[in-house]
Amino acid sequence: MSKAVLYIHGFNSSPQSKKAELTRDYLAKNCPEVEFHCPLIMNSPNAAIAQLEEIINSKTDVNWHFIGSSLGGYFSTYLAQKYQCKAVLVNPAITPYLLLSDYIGWQTNPYTQERYEVKSAHMAELKQLEQQKITENLYQVMVQTGDEVLDYQLAVNKFSNSQLIVQQGGDHSFINFADMLPAITDFLDLVNA
Repeated sequence: MSKAVLYIHGFNSSPQSKKAELTRDYLAKNCPEVEFHCPLIMNSPNAAIAQLEEIINSKTDVNWHFIGSSLGGYFSTYLAQKYQCKAVLVNPAITPYLLLSDYIGWQTNPYTQERYEVKSAHMAELKQLEQQKITENLYQVMVQTGDEVLDYQLAVNKFSNSQLIVQQGGDHSFINFADMLPAITDFLDLVNA
């Protein structure tokens, strides 16, 4: 069975984010037989999940793997539990319905320049996606303690029995992410797919 990676970017990000592009380039060079998908995620949580599930369900003959950054890590957790597929979470959001309530109102995506509205209803949608019980062996969770956006300790607590990589310092972008790609592809068993 062939393998595919679905990279899920974070809030106000895009497929042009540095981590997405580094992942795309690394897989093309080192795992060329692995399909790579990184869509521009829709702005409403329910629409985003429907969009991602449509991609997954369009290829039922593929062994899917997820890489999610920030809010994308939250979405990846939901999908990993639903489909029982492995996921790598990079500085993942654990309670985005609390954090993003500060962003209700109009936003402009810095990558696409699209203006869109974050609504209070979106917080309820995010809460509905929360996974209380997780299958620990499905996850590799990478956090940096210098994350200025999210409290890394929330991820450490939630995924304490998963494969955890805690790096001192860094920031929300996950400094030196490129150095982690060999460990990511190893965890997802993508080499010689």
